[in-house]
Amino acid sequence: MKRLALILTAFLIVASAVAQDKTDNINMAIGNVGQLLQPTRPTVHLPNQMVRMYPVRADYMDDQISWFPMSIISHRIGELFGIKPMNRSIEVSSWDERLAYDHQLEKIKPWHYHNFLLEENVAMDFVPAAKAGFFAFDFSKAKHRSLLFQTFNQGQWQWIDANTLTGVEEFEGMKAFIYCKFNQAAKFGVVDKNGIANANSINAKNAKTWAEFKNDQLSVKYGFSFISIANAEKNLKAEISEWDLAALEQKAQNIWKTNINQIQVEGGTEAEQRVFYTALYRYNERMVDINENGQYYSHYDRKVHESNQAMFVDDWIWDTYLAQHPLRMILNPELETQMLQSYLALYQQGGWLPQFPLVTGDSPCMNGFHSSILFLDAYRKGIRNFDQNLAFQGMMKNATQATMLPWRVGEKCRLDDFYAEKGYYPALRPGEKETVPQVHSWEKRQAVAITLGHSYDDWAVAQMARELNKEKENQLFSKRAKNYQNVWRLDKAMMWPKDSAGKWIEIDPRLDGGMGGRDYYDENNGWTYLWQAQHDIPGLINLMGGKSKFEKKLDQTFREDLGCSRYEFWSKFPDATGLVGQYSMGNEPSFHIPYLYNFTDAPWKTQKRIRFLLSTWFRDDVFGIPGDEDGGGMSSFVVFSMMGFYPITPGLPIYTIGSPVFRNVTIQLKNGKTFHLIAENASTDNKYIQRAWLNGKELKVSWFTHETLENGGTLKLEMGSLPNKSWAVGSVPDGY
Repeated sequence: MKRLALILTAFLIVASAVAQDKTDNINMAIGNVGQLLQPTRPTVHLPNQMVRMYPVRADYMDDQISWFPMSIISHRIGELFGIKPMNRSIEVSSWDERLAYDHQLEKIKPWHYHNFLLEENVAMDFVPAAKAGFFAFDFSKAKHRSLLFQTFNQGQWQWIDANTLTGVEEFEGMKAFIYCKFNQAAKFGVVDKNGIANANSINAKNAKTWAEFKNDQLSVKYGFSFISIANAEKNLKAEISEWDLAALEQKAQNIWKTNINQIQVEGGTEAEQRVFYTALYRYNERMVDINENGQYYSHYDRKVHESNQAMFVDDWIWDTYLAQHPLRMILNPELETQMLQSYLALYQQGGWLPQFPLVTGDSPCMNGFHSSILFLDAYRKGIRNFDQNLAFQGMMKNATQATMLPWRVGEKCRLDDFYAEKGYYPALRPGEKETVPQVHSWEKRQAVAITLGHSYDDWAVAQMARELNKEKENQLFSKRAKNYQNVWRLDKAMMWPKDSAGKWIEIDPRLDGGMGGRDYYDENNGWTYLWQAQHDIPGLINLMGGKSKFEKKLDQTFREDLGCSRYEFWSKFPDATGLVGQYSMGNEPSFHIPYLYNFTDAPWKTQKRIRFLLSTWFRDDVFGIPGDEDGGGMSSFVVFSMMGFYPITPGLPIYTIGSPVFRNVTIQLKNGKTFHLIAENASTDNKYIQRAWLNGKELKVSWFTHETLENGGTLKLEMGSLPNKSWAVGSVPDGY
């Protein structure tokens, strides 16, 4: 029997090595209706590339489309250069008319958008390239053949000739450029202050131009640039030379096939496979490469740079350092290296290691300097082809000279000096007037969240200092890494705000702190921030009085009543969606919490919680994302968790084991090796680990290292319907 099992295991490994095309499992509609806030967009693009298109509509429930943007500024924020077909005589009001469609006639894949616009009787297609795009319109069922164009901000259109249109759009102090070619000559004009006009150019807010055509089959190919119209033309010529939509689609599809099929899963339901591969698609949404054939424009120093290296922007590090960057460190370490190098270039150009490095500059959203964690995590996973001393210099500058205030970038203020001296961010008492002018009027001080987040950031600085043999900095920041303990209130067993005199402020940690709890926390309440010390989990366990009390507090988190109606709760904490008790699956600070049971004597509870959360909140339908997906941040959590492991502490090169959804997971690594995870008997019912083996040796702990994964091999789990309560008990990974 044992020999038969070994033969079966070997057969599964060999079979899994033959990659199947899994791209048909991508369901672009998953999450297209948000729980409370932002829906996902069915974004059509190449992985991590600049041109991105989605239909502009409220969400999936909306059966009318306003525009098809020819690209966007940042993930789900800001469209550029709108285009839409029109089957009627053109009037000024035409630009405000929306396009009705039937959801069943809309077909979307990452590489191809198709729709039939019901009232226009026009079929349309879009296929992306990296810095270019291709629209095709079929007017054979229409009486009129018109295209409308509009900028979404101040902009201008210029007709060069009957087959060529250029555009410029201004936004947030910078410009985008477009160069369009048509496969047939157009009769064209603009909308000026007097209405429809036959002019060949317009410069205005929401600048409008139009074109009429004679033939039914109309194609528009275009190049896009942040540098110039001339560069946009170069991008078009470099990427789309022919009028062949099918060939361009095949090229784009092949790129996605190579990307998606890097991970092969077997088992699970068809719906679970669609959830998984859609999450893997969304992981590829950001960052994006803005290098245009050896040049890129940086809004950080407002210069055009000559470079043959990729230049990546559009990252929300508060969201992405937890799972998205760690996933890329496994799947594409070279791409991750290029992103780290881009962070350092932006540091040199802008003066600070960015927080949310957008194409428009650093947007200091949320809180924390989590790029410090990102660099440490990469370094410890063997990704070191970046200027390590420059990175540490940037980490130190942010940690010692920058303000920690949320939604602010720049020099430190007196609150930061207070933190450096006292080891916590002071909070205001209810009704107390703010006296520090740098504090954001809406985002407030977020005193507890700031203390906790920067404790983790400072831990990363300390650990990087250790790696680089900088003992003085290691000692200083190792001490600061313990600052989270300064907001631990023993009698409440919670992370708690205190004032500048060191006195606790009496609050209800479930509901107080204003909108989003921002006086003390951030987007989530005290129950989420109770667990925000993932860099020192044993220390957090000690604060709570040991593993037993730690486990009970975890149980309570998933069971604690909201203390009010959901209506009232969400009126204050709209980001805290995907609720299970006080646990919020819909927001990033919660990702690691269900995995914390692996540090107690009940690892089986991690297996229980993860499977429940995945099956409840991540579904194969338009409601299938519990919160703001944030351009791959949440989807990367799904990819990890469905595979069966998770990077609980970025900065430590370890993965903690959950409960695989699939019987077989095969990851083709870029180094030519393969990592397999086999979960024998895994199913909806069989979610509990009975025994485990790593490369043939029995595994009695609930974790393994990144080095083990990168070396290839097999993690085998025997799954069952009831928990094995003795497996992996008391297994704390090395490094804490």
